[in-house]
Amino acid sequence: MHFTFSICPSLILITGTIKAAFAHVAQPSPEDRICTETTVAILGGGMAGITAAQALTNASIHDFVILEYRNGIGGRVWNTDFGEDENGKPHVIEFGANWLHGVGNGRTENPLVTLARKHKLKNTLDDTSFVLTYDETGHNDYQEVLAVFKDVKNAAYRDAGQMLIDNVQDGNARTGFAMAGWNPRRNDMKAQAVEWWNWDCESAASPDASSFIFGVAAENLTYNQFGEDNHMVVDPRGYKTIIEGEASTFLHKEVQDRRLWLNTQVSDIRYSKNSVKVINKDGTCVSAAYAICTFSLGVLQNDAVQFHPPLPKWKQTAIQKFSMGTYTKIFLQFNETFWPTDANHFLYASPTTRGYYPIFQSLSTEGFLPESNILFATVVDEQAYRVERQSDEETKQEILAVLRQMFPEKDVPEPTAFLYPRWNSEPWAYGSYSNWPVGTTLEMHQNLRANVDRLWFAGEATSASYFGFLHGAWFEGREAGEQIVALLKGRCLTTYGKVTCGERAHYDILHGTTPSDAYSAINGWPLDSTV
Repeated sequence: MHFTFSICPSLILITGTIKAAFAHVAQPSPEDRICTETTVAILGGGMAGITAAQALTNASIHDFVILEYRNGIGGRVWNTDFGEDENGKPHVIEFGANWLHGVGNGRTENPLVTLARKHKLKNTLDDTSFVLTYDETGHNDYQEVLAVFKDVKNAAYRDAGQMLIDNVQDGNARTGFAMAGWNPRRNDMKAQAVEWWNWDCESAASPDASSFIFGVAAENLTYNQFGEDNHMVVDPRGYKTIIEGEASTFLHKEVQDRRLWLNTQVSDIRYSKNSVKVINKDGTCVSAAYAICTFSLGVLQNDAVQFHPPLPKWKQTAIQKFSMGTYTKIFLQFNETFWPTDANHFLYASPTTRGYYPIFQSLSTEGFLPESNILFATVVDEQAYRVERQSDEETKQEILAVLRQMFPEKDVPEPTAFLYPRWNSEPWAYGSYSNWPVGTTLEMHQNLRANVDRLWFAGEATSASYFGFLHGAWFEGREAGEQIVALLKGRCLTTYGKVTCGERAHYDILHGTTPSDAYSAINGWPLDSTV
């Protein structure tokens, strides 16, 4: 991935001062505004947006504009300062994407691993094979339940691969696990905690709400193709360093590149078969031959941007059909590390509520943030929504009560620092990452991914192979950019052995199943039971 650099002289960025003044005067109608003209408007400066711009640059197309809501690029790869070290300097923690998924001796290397090495991103093996187990009485060894689920999970995943080959109708993961022999009582809270750790913690949704075949396929495609390990990013520059590093190869480093519009909130998108006009909340606008929308599924679902004309019914249905999960990490720093140092993960089985602060991870160990005394809890789905609605103090006291149950022999103190994001309140995200709901076919996903006239879509949610993963956004941004290049240069594009010329396919009428050969033809999925 090598880039050249050029600035289109017709691209004029209205700076913050002028924007502020412009916003307080009478605005011309959208039809009468004089807009900055460009060839491609890229909506969003996250991983997909930057890789789309890379693809354009690689093809010597430099006439594009990136419009980003926030004051920096990275999107849901979001880090922040937290607490302080022994020298009074803050630690850096990741609110959003935190792991390199699929590291090791796979069939090929995860492109994010390649970028991490290129930009010297500090990361460390996060071994989840050993977790200490607790309940309301303190340490309680239920490792045998973890072992049982591991065997069942392996069998269930083989079943999912065979279902894919046989073109069997999809069901939810709950059914898939039950057919493989896992059917715990709802009041067996240790089994519920083990199940959460093995499914919800990855999908940000319960087995009841998740597709069995597609949930298994996305996980296995990542780990079978790239490698079995997860590495946690602990770089003081933040995970977004790899996105910023790649962007710096084609955007100006010394001064603000006029093709990057930060602090720019898109409010309206007017698309047709000939062009796309993007209107921003501050009154500025961009007129482009094509646009690539990399907004999160949550933004699209919450009508944060108005489309003119309204998106067709098949597109709206696909957007609303898929689910946006919420994965919330809650960080606590203490004046000491009072928890065991021989493990990094601690699983808690609440006596009453599934998914109630079920997992804690220590960062205060070698390779992570040693001697930082930082611990973080993770909640997803309904529990994540619940903690977002309550105050920091309420959440803090709930977590301290759990920790005091887990470690009754310790005098668990008040934390010296406490912080967590509220993903569903962030208007540029409205959630963490997507999940594939039960009963949703590949045809429906193709509708989510398909372009509407000159308006194209990319992001982790549009990846059938890697939805929910950051590398899914990398692949999708690159592919959308290459599609636009092919259109601009009047040629066809070959992706996964399938030749496409022009628009992506969509389905006005959906069918109950998707032919199995479509998985390979569209997504390059290997049709074997390892999937």
